[in-house]
Amino acid sequence: MLYAVLIYDLESEVGNLSDSEMAKLIANHERVQQKLAAEKKLGPVARLMPTTSAMTLKQRENLVVDGPFAETKEQLLGFYMIDCASQEEALQEAKLIGGACNARTLEVRPVQLFYPGIGLGKVEPERFVPRERAEQAVG
Repeated sequence: MLYAVLIYDLESEVGNLSDSEMAKLIANHERVQQKLAAEKKLGPVARLMPTTSAMTLKQRENLVVDGPFAETKEQLLGFYMIDCASQEEALQEAKLIGGACNARTLEVRPVQLFYPGIGLGKVEPERFVPRERAEQAVG
């Protein structure tokens, strides 16, 4: 199953890291990504740009405002998509991701893909299953 690991932290602190601190942070993420990729668990990873570049659409009021809508101390800074067999496995990988960036909060949430023409609640189209996982399932 796919899981989103949402990374929340203080944007002001991360934005003020020195070049060497940022290089260390990026290196930590690269190590985690290499591990997850080797295990065939890594999906898309994204670092979100600062909230000052965000815009919020308030659909019901037909209004667009600058910045994020949520008034929170922590901001959503990025996310990983990971493919894990269980929620427990996803939580273990989230701990690894959180350790890479010393994030204050990680939200782990199952992801349901939507495919036009198939609809929600139906079986998703067959996804690529790495040979190692397929052999483990059979053996």
